Amino acid sequence: MTVELPTLTEYETVRVRLTDHQARRLAATGVVDVAPADETGWWAVTARERVGSLVVDDVRLLVRPKIRPDNLFLLLEVGLPEQAWRHHVYEYATSADLLPSIISFFARTVETTLARGVLRGYRPHSEDLLALRGRIDLATQFRRAGIAVPVACRFDDFTADIAENRYLRAAVRRALRVPQVPAEDRRRLMQHLVSLDEVADVAVHPDDLDRITITRLNGHYEPALRLARLLLANLTLVDRRGGTTASSFVVDMNELFERFVTQRLRRALRGRLEVRSQPPVHLGHGRQVLMKPDIELRRRGRTVYVADVKYKLTADARARNADLYQLLAYTTALDLPEGVLIYCLADGGRPEREVTVRHAGKVLRTRAIDLTGPPQSVEAEIQALADWLVERSRVSPASAP
Repeated sequence: MTVELPTLTEYETVRVRLTDHQARRLAATGVVDVAPADETGWWAVTARERVGSLVVDDVRLLVRPKIRPDNLFLLLEVGLPEQAWRHHVYEYATSADLLPSIISFFARTVETTLARGVLRGYRPHSEDLLALRGRIDLATQFRRAGIAVPVACRFDDFTADIAENRYLRAAVRRALRVPQVPAEDRRRLMQHLVSLDEVADVAVHPDDLDRITITRLNGHYEPALRLARLLLANLTLVDRRGGTTASSFVVDMNELFERFVTQRLRRALRGRLEVRSQPPVHLGHGRQVLMKPDIELRRRGRTVYVADVKYKLTADARARNADLYQLLAYTTALDLPEGVLIYCLADGGRPEREVTVRHAGKVLRTRAIDLTGPPQSVEAEIQALADWLVERSRVSPASAP
């Protein structure tokens, strides 16, 4: 029998009754903190920065974000207009479980994508044929000691069995294994498999998407591919005793917020500043102490500003000391007079604006993006931040390339 724990919000604590085994297994996931409560058999479960549904053995837990549901879908950054995911926001707001809404969103997005036709492309192919096609594979043919036919041929095959479709098919198959997918969405997913029947079932890693270059030819695939990555990276399926399957879907809000800010700033600053994501920077001489700031801004090949993205402020809406130390290291290594910490503002109260470092003169600034308003206001905040970065980068002297 599955134990349903009370639904939690990020960083909220609830007191629940668990066995010692259940508590240990839940703590081992790293999604929540579990500590003994004041009474034997009772435990304090505290949510962290991960949201979604977690199933461990016979315990099920839902964690919701502090931000508005529509802004959670905005942070997913799939490149679709708000009206495309408004229905799924409503589903999530009423059910509290993120996974069914994401699967429905994915199924409908793939349906819209494939309605334009299954993408095809050229893939190199080798085959033994009775008649020459393409060009002769000389190395293979010479190893046959004078045998004339079949001919070892190499040619480019125009096919649907390309990386984009393999990625989508893998995500569709993963989604179909989730129990209790609504019948309408399951029908859509099965239809997607039919549409992609020429595509091979191969092992796919979420990061394989980084090797797919988005162009004008496959640009309409990008929203579906982004959602596919979300499922492949965060959906875990576990076979239980009796042949049933349990599913966990947990999204790291730190990574989600960082990726959202980086991508939106890259779009807003196009033509004004180059946005580099997590470039390698060394604090010491001789390439000692490797660091990777979240955002490095460049103008004409020279670094002009640095930013680090953090999801959570302290309880009193101030920048965390450790974050300031980290930013100081970045500005020092890049020889910049200032840098900025970019926070998510979801609890009210703006963070302190700046800290000037004694004896160093470095200025560590703090900005926040308010996720308590509607998506339109979030977009406006991103644009205002982009304009502010352009202004500050002109004040800050450019460092050497």
